[in-house]
Amino acid sequence: MGKTISEKILSEHAGRELKAGDISVVSIDVVFAQDGTGPLAVSQLKKMGFDRVADPYNSVFFIDHAAPSPRKELSDSHKVLRNFAAESGAVLSDINRGVCHQVVAEDYACPGDIVIGADSHTCTAGALGAFATGMGSTDIAVGFALSKTWMMVPHTIKVNFEGSIQKGVYAKDLILYLIYKITADGATYKALEFSGQVSSELEMEDRLTISNMAVEAGAKAGIFATDEKTENYLKKQGRPSCFKEIFPDSDAEYEQVINIDCTLIEPMISRPHTVDNATGISGIEKVKIDQVLIGTCTNGRISDLRVAASILKNRKVAGSVRLLVVPASSNVYMDAIREGLIEIFIESGATVVNPGCGPCVGVHQGALAQGDVCLSTQNRNFKGRMGNPEGFIYLSSPATAAWSAVKGYISDPREVLV
Repeated sequence: MGKTISEKILSEHAGRELKAGDISVVSIDVVFAQDGTGPLAVSQLKKMGFDRVADPYNSVFFIDHAAPSPRKELSDSHKVLRNFAAESGAVLSDINRGVCHQVVAEDYACPGDIVIGADSHTCTAGALGAFATGMGSTDIAVGFALSKTWMMVPHTIKVNFEGSIQKGVYAKDLILYLIYKITADGATYKALEFSGQVSSELEMEDRLTISNMAVEAGAKAGIFATDEKTENYLKKQGRPSCFKEIFPDSDAEYEQVINIDCTLIEPMISRPHTVDNATGISGIEKVKIDQVLIGTCTNGRISDLRVAASILKNRKVAGSVRLLVVPASSNVYMDAIREGLIEIFIESGATVVNPGCGPCVGVHQGALAQGDVCLSTQNRNFKGRMGNPEGFIYLSSPATAAWSAVKGYISDPREVLV
């Protein structure tokens, strides 16, 4: 019997043939932690007697969740990471660089890699044909120390995105629709393997959006096969030698196959307080919004900002709305400056925030007030996610978010897109 992408990658890294359900120690290619999870990983490393990391170049500590630090306690945590990186030889990605998942895609992850991170959205790198998954800080500490971890090979659900994407519908809408269909625990400890005509047509940044949110269905990983678009993306990042073909065997065995007709999908909205509490925008009543967030590791890439800017150009944000725009990395920020997108955002009335996770995780730079309603392009709308359990978070694509910021309430982007 043939192998899925996950079975192939994990078998190669175990040095033996594995199938779904097997448990094995595997070598890892990239390991990282961020400022919320990194200090505990460092503490565990030291408890185990390690003062160095096994693979310095591919061991990364990111300071992105509170960047720059809003309080002294977090500054102290940042100091722990800066000091340990300097002592151990690990890479430090400091407050100017951007969100870990975006930077890993730009600079570190390669097709066929195993990538582990102390953050649940590590699965983002699956868009590059890597087996990428989040783990707890102690497991990540072992990964830093040994460049190895143990893994149970997940069963795989194949998702075929077929048909065609309609006007006003984007990758974010596809993944929200899938999560709505299978629910937030519909793929728990499974790998989602994305296939079908639409998947092959998606650009790399769209694939990153979909892989990023695989964990919102409980998935261990969300993986695309590699192709010419993967290769071109890696060339653009200055890493052409990184590319290799990654694909499932034609006779691979899947636990389930889900076929999605994208022609039927309209712009999607996830309502508070779960991602799978979703509906097409035609099912949303007139919901007044106080804040809009465009950015994050899900939709803070240059293509997302282009879409938002195309809607906001020569328009003003509604007077009752605060619009925050957060590029996902310094590279994205620089591209947006060169293309004039930042000027468009500022002229529209938006506030442009430095690359990072701040408002998405509610640490700073946009915490909600009591009863505030926020429409966001982030990946989670859990109660209290943006710093206030009395706030209400809706999720959408950047196009829906931008047009809603202009209208002052959740609105259909197809009204303005031509």
